[in-house]
Amino acid sequence: MRRYFGTDGIRGVANQDLTADIAYKCGNALTVLKKYPTVVIGRDTRLSGDMLALSVASGVTAGGGNVLDVGILPTAAIAYLTKYFGASYGVVISASHNPPEYNGIKVFGSDGYKLLEDDESAIEECFTKGNYIAHPYLGKYKKIEYGSDIYVDYLRKTCPEGLNGLKVVLDCCNGAAYEVAPQVFKELGADVRVYNSESTGLRINVGCGSLHPEGLAKKVVEKECDIGFAFDGDSDRLLTIDENGNQINGDQIIYLVATDLMNKGKLKENLAVGTHHTNMGIQKALEEKGVKLLRADIGDKYVMELMLKKGAVIGGEQSGHIIMTEYATTGDGILAAIQVARLLMNGKKLSECLDVKLFPQVNINVAVKDKIRVMNNEELAEFIDYCRDELKNKGRVLVRASGTEPRIRVMVECEDITLAETLANQIVEKVNKIG
Repeated sequence: MRRYFGTDGIRGVANQDLTADIAYKCGNALTVLKKYPTVVIGRDTRLSGDMLALSVASGVTAGGGNVLDVGILPTAAIAYLTKYFGASYGVVISASHNPPEYNGIKVFGSDGYKLLEDDESAIEECFTKGNYIAHPYLGKYKKIEYGSDIYVDYLRKTCPEGLNGLKVVLDCCNGAAYEVAPQVFKELGADVRVYNSESTGLRINVGCGSLHPEGLAKKVVEKECDIGFAFDGDSDRLLTIDENGNQINGDQIIYLVATDLMNKGKLKENLAVGTHHTNMGIQKALEEKGVKLLRADIGDKYVMELMLKKGAVIGGEQSGHIIMTEYATTGDGILAAIQVARLLMNGKKLSECLDVKLFPQVNINVAVKDKIRVMNNEELAEFIDYCRDELKNKGRVLVRASGTEPRIRVMVECEDITLAETLANQIVEKVNKIG
């Protein structure tokens, strides 16, 4: 069993669970796996980002590798720049949607895709080995100041017709999108209003962004704008607000993009990929349009794996990870926002594009001391089976351990909201007793 890597890289409280030593070892491990690699390193705005990025860089250079530090940029930008510069690896220092005290390490391969679990396990195996190159073969560290320009140019080209006159509100979550998102939307001709664009890292994900879109919804309505977009800390997630202040989640974005591609004859294999969390209403609506929804395990890299295996060009998660393989190798919130905004350039309002009836879905996160022990409890497993029998194929139950936090995530979905709430609360009671 892997000790450090979870479902989305290494994650933990900085200087407590995730230390400079771990970051150093991770960077150095890359030089064990590949001789004299070039590694692109980027980060979000978190205060601990400098410490961890420089620690990774030290590990790389001690092993003879070269570092290209592109500074504060979204996760998807690091993936893109890894390919652009022909680097061996890309490393992102970010804890995505987690609070400011957390941080994380994600690793991309030379192809711009997140490393597979076997590759992450190989990195962990190198932690105790160490690779220390003697002078004069030590690696070099170089600061790249123009990475954001390259990324913005790439994003702009995904919307050649522009977004002239579209009134847009952006919530940058005080994170990695704080400069790039406003810049690209302005260059596309949109009328942009920007909120939560601090770069200190002290308020990243705090009461803002895709986890807290209430403020954005008010701004969209108050400013009489066409659409609002909320990103998370590293901008790989997106939540959208329509002109009436209603929230549009990742499932609904998948539906919007998939049906648009279908209408244009560009939806390969007539497929879209979601997860076990994807709302049954979305699946039903897509099927009525002739689109088959495939479900992957929770985690954007599992979505990507299934997309590549089946040839799908659109996929994502309810949380807002949206992957479009025509353009990108990973989830990109800013890219997804641009593609959703394009749908409004024919004069149609976003609320008019969503002819979907979602099934009521109850989601509860339960803090626990030992999530593995909880998930291995036989009594809990039996009760989950009982709940599934109660729904009788008219709904779904999903109970899983968070890949990034000490929590159990409980989801119950069915057309009867009262039944969904009852079963979800009963499962939560069982989880709390086990602890």
